[in-house]
Amino acid sequence: MFNLKFRIMKTKGITTALLFALFLTQAFSQNSNQTTGSSAVGKVSDHKFSVSTSYLTFDNFGPEKTNTHHCELHVGYQLTPKDKIGIKLASWELFAPIGIQLWDPLFLKESEFFPGKISESGLGVTYQRILWKGLFTSIEILPLFKTYLDEDKKKTGNGFKLYTTYHLGYHMPLFKNTFYFEPQIHCNYWPIDTRGPQGFEVKENKWTNFFLFEPNLYIGINF
Repeated sequence: MFNLKFRIMKTKGITTALLFALFLTQAFSQNSNQTTGSSAVGKVSDHKFSVSTSYLTFDNFGPEKTNTHHCELHVGYQLTPKDKIGIKLASWELFAPIGIQLWDPLFLKESEFFPGKISESGLGVTYQRILWKGLFTSIEILPLFKTYLDEDKKKTGNGFKLYTTYHLGYHMPLFKNTFYFEPQIHCNYWPIDTRGPQGFEVKENKWTNFFLFEPNLYIGINF
């Protein structure tokens, strides 16, 4: 449990430092734009296509018991200067119910861990709308196919989940809009979630089918 707590603290520290660096970059860009008369900061890229991922894709370290093996890929198409649609490919493993809120005392407590893991993967759709400068909202709808694994990684069942997320964030372009960062907060809701093996259901039934105010950071390339 100590290793898990250390990993969480380390991840939060790295994320905080990265966000601070991004805001410094934003401030420097604004200053440069004021000098040159450019207004690129906060502007969405003129390129039509983009590829991005969550920072969680690069955070698959630590003990196997709590490693989520998170992998996420977004491919977007810019419909208008303010509207982007896309597809999302994602895969991860859950070691505990995701309905435990960040502020709950039992969040990441080993007493709430599954008797194994749930492997989830799916392909979904996304939509992003720029509200003002770089401020945006977005929605992601992701059907997920679930595989239940016991502690020996043997399959014990299958399932299905309809996973939706609702985002508020800021688009930060870099290097003439070739690269970008999108720090954001999102709320997650899964209206459909089929039942699984009893040991997993005992844990799942204690918690909600939503998760509020998850911080995230998307890293992308436009082309």
